[in-house]
Amino acid sequence: MGHTQNSILINAPYEKVFDISNDIPRWTQLFGTEYKEARVVERKGNRIVFQLTDDENRSWQSFRLLHKESHYAYAERLDPKFPFEFMKIVWLYTPTPEGVLLTWIQHFTMDKKAKFNDEQVEGFINKHSKDNLQIFKNVIERESKA
Repeated sequence: MGHTQNSILINAPYEKVFDISNDIPRWTQLFGTEYKEARVVERKGNRIVFQLTDDENRSWQSFRLLHKESHYAYAERLDPKFPFEFMKIVWLYTPTPEGVLLTWIQHFTMDKKAKFNDEQVEGFINKHSKDNLQIFKNVIERESKA
């Protein structure tokens, strides 16, 4: 199984960090060049079903459960799951005196027919998570000062 965990401290109020980071349509900005389209398919209570499309025109749907009062969000990839057997993601929001520590945890297993194995994908996810967390930090801190 693959597992990654990456964090960054964002110097902004919790409400701002949570709301901006969970604004799915903004993920085309917040994730750099990773997604060319991010759209909400359905919203019911704290559950959001959304579709992401990458720069190679591959699309998939996921769901996300927002638990703002408990400082976390939980997501799973739906269809198509390939190249994963499963992908589960937790975002933790830990308030600190300096701001909010945003932590991304991804737990997954690659499909046996996939081009890359768990270990290779861990490396890819770790690099991109660090880059993307820095974008989140820059955007949210800039907007919280505006």
